Amino acid sequence: MSTRVAVLLALALLAGCSLISIDLTPRIRPLEEHTVEGSKGPKILLTDVSGFLSEEGPAPIVVIGGTTPRVPLLVRFREELKKASEDSGIRALVIRINSPGGTVTASDILFNELETFRRTARVPVIAVMMDVAASGGYYVALAADTIIAHPTSVTGSIGVILVTMNAEGLMQKLGLAASAIKSGERKDMGSPFRALSDDERKIFQSVIDGLHGQFVAKVVETRKIPIETARAIADGRIYTAQQALELKLVDRIGYMGDALAMARRALGADEARVVVYQRPREHRATYYARAEAPASSLDATLTQFSTALGAGPRFLYLWWP
Repeated sequence: MSTRVAVLLALALLAGCSLISIDLTPRIRPLEEHTVEGSKGPKILLTDVSGFLSEEGPAPIVVIGGTTPRVPLLVRFREELKKASEDSGIRALVIRINSPGGTVTASDILFNELETFRRTARVPVIAVMMDVAASGGYYVALAADTIIAHPTSVTGSIGVILVTMNAEGLMQKLGLAASAIKSGERKDMGSPFRALSDDERKIFQSVIDGLHGQFVAKVVETRKIPIETARAIADGRIYTAQQALELKLVDRIGYMGDALAMARRALGADEARVVVYQRPREHRATYYARAEAPASSLDATLTQFSTALGAGPRFLYLWWP
């Protein structure tokens, strides 16, 4: 074959390939049910809420050959509850919580999804606090019928925080200045390029007070605690499991086994199957395995936290020492 013919064939192949569209986007497969404990009886679904609670999704995991997409917490949680609501065999839900909280909106959405499921599915819902279930993490737990705290759990931190940054001094040292053209005096309040005025601080405080009042109202309604008592304990401090029990923020102290035993008793069943929803290739051999497996819990939390703040000031139900 002559060189000229070879070149023409190569050009033809390249031209033909240009008409072919190949989608290499990683596919997220639907959830599948897997049993992690038990072999017969009614089903108890185990799910979890962990890490920084945000409307934003975590970054994909980079692996050899491409990336593995990760489903945002709010999307996965609703997907699991929807699948459970369509299965009459699911007779109880145990939700494991290990979170310092997150954005106000994400916390409230998770609470609403769980409360709606509990009300419509009419199955007992038990929340189990693991290492930390503080602020927004505790907010979500309030939607459960029963709250169990691990003996070493840290909870509480009932309150709201607004984190912003003032880089004005640094910019002055660097000889930089920011200029904002705005429609109103308060349009750029919270900007990192200038300090807050006293009036702006009061405006932010009024919003925080309103969101804090919403949190306290949830505690009063779900835990049946007098409003004065709820306000006194909702000053942002954290509590040990024993302290939370004494304050009636939780119902009992125990382990995952105790939560599952409580679920079986609520169903009047000696035996039950503990099931989880997972995607193909995910491994969850026991009920201590998480629904998602980030590379590093601390790194993932810090990354999501920095992402949440990147767009500007955010109101947070978050324990952030």
